[in-house]
Amino acid sequence: MRQYHELLKHILANGVTHEDRTGTGTISTFGYQTRFDLREGFPIVTTKRVPFRWVAEELFWFLSGSTDEADLRARGVDIWQEWATEEQTYRFGREAGDLGPVYGYLWRSFGGDYPYMNGVDQIARLIREIETNPNSRRLIVTGWNPETCDDVALPPCHTLFQFKIDNGKTLHCQLYQRSADAFLGVPFNISSYALLTHMIAHVCGLEVGDFIHTFGDLHIYSNHLDQVNELLSREPMPLPRLEINGDDLKGLNGLTNLKFENLKLENYQSWGKIAAPVAV
Repeated sequence: MRQYHELLKHILANGVTHEDRTGTGTISTFGYQTRFDLREGFPIVTTKRVPFRWVAEELFWFLSGSTDEADLRARGVDIWQEWATEEQTYRFGREAGDLGPVYGYLWRSFGGDYPYMNGVDQIARLIREIETNPNSRRLIVTGWNPETCDDVALPPCHTLFQFKIDNGKTLHCQLYQRSADAFLGVPFNISSYALLTHMIAHVCGLEVGDFIHTFGDLHIYSNHLDQVNELLSREPMPLPRLEINGDDLKGLNGLTNLKFENLKLENYQSWGKIAAPVAV
């Protein structure tokens, strides 16, 4: 994951001090792109420990369409709890735990009348297009709805992703991320979309290719600088490999029925965890 080290170094070398919504302050750059060849190994940061099960469970939660933080916490993952408090949700007239139209709803019911699932199921459309029109240039899922983006405490940061299929067999993915917390969020985002690419390739009978990560506002929070420097002092380790079991898991049903037990991340070695505060 030397690409991740280069990303952090780019911010430190080129970033500008910014005030931000959270009041924490950042060093920020605008516009950056990095690329990972998924055939060379699974991109997960090795210079600090990334909890792969949490990455997977959050992705499964998105794909289920749920926006109830309690559903994610029941999977043993608490990374959304700061935005699900009564104080946060009351501002939008919702009960504690109800995050509103965030990722799961936007992916599975875009444009619907929240909380009713009566919008466009973008994941179903994506799988259908991959299966019936693999040369399409419209293999897109969007997480940005200007009608509802101000109705949630945290509107989607990873806002749009697009797939491309080469020669009928190799699946590539590109993500556009409007806002990226480089130390805490980006390691999750890289592994999450790499995993999504692997999962869609698996259920559609394809091979994985590249994951391209394109950023808008890419930043390091001012209270993460010591942690970033500690991470950069560590030497990256070899990347692990991901295996997905379940040859019977095909199409949309296969995608939504994948479980953590179907995944095997082989030979993930890393340095220890580096704790840092989250900006809410």
